[in-house]
Amino acid sequence: MTDSGVGPGLSKGDSGPQDEIPGGGPLVVLENVNKHFGELHVLKDINLTIHRGEVVVVIGPSGGGKSTLCRSINRLEPIDGGTIMVDGKKLPEEGKDLARLRADVGMVFQSFNLFAHKTILQNVTLGPIKVRKMGKQEAEKYAMELLERVGIANQAQKYPAQLSGGQQQRAAIARALAMKPKVMLFDEPTSALDPEMVKEVLDVMTGLAQDGMTMIVVTHEMGFARRAAQKVVFMADGQIVEESTPDEFFTNARTERAKDFLSKILTH
Repeated sequence: MTDSGVGPGLSKGDSGPQDEIPGGGPLVVLENVNKHFGELHVLKDINLTIHRGEVVVVIGPSGGGKSTLCRSINRLEPIDGGTIMVDGKKLPEEGKDLARLRADVGMVFQSFNLFAHKTILQNVTLGPIKVRKMGKQEAEKYAMELLERVGIANQAQKYPAQLSGGQQQRAAIARALAMKPKVMLFDEPTSALDPEMVKEVLDVMTGLAQDGMTMIVVTHEMGFARRAAQKVVFMADGQIVEESTPDEFFTNARTERAKDFLSKILTH
């Protein structure tokens, strides 16, 4: 199967802004984004541009603002200041426009958030039928293609509780892809998994990256960052401290904060 889950705006024949920069023009743009939780300033003047087809991995110490950054891009966390643009449009605050945006911005969480009373196939077809108004037969055919792609087509008629954690997370990825999103957000998608299940999920994500899906991935998996990312964003204390290619970041980090972080995680 080709192009499953690669959303609108990624076809190679398109003309438009993505032609300005190799790999595609801006798809997600954050400008001077700020966010507070009470007295805590969790995002401080964040400026970040993600291009079409780009895989951006966000890493850094716990409490640095990584997950809040990820969740702000589809407004699961409203921001206090600045602007976020997705595909040239400012992030809507509520209503149908926000629902449309969320259909274009797939999200995979630490916990799988599957509907326990529905089969895996029903979980994957729910969004396309309800939101995209796809016919049931077409939705099921597409869902089975996606479940095949993430390696669990044989689990389609089972319920989430009957699957391993790794299988449930792959089902959650298929469910997000079923909406044909323009960009996929992953918020520490392997942190709740047993170690032996991590690889199977990362392999699916690596495949998506190779297929040209625009991805923003918050993770502690440095091997994935090295292998799949075009850009590494290092966050600490609510700020983007460094932004560079994986090779540059892991071999020649510029800031003391990043060097200190790497010295702690790469020696274990």
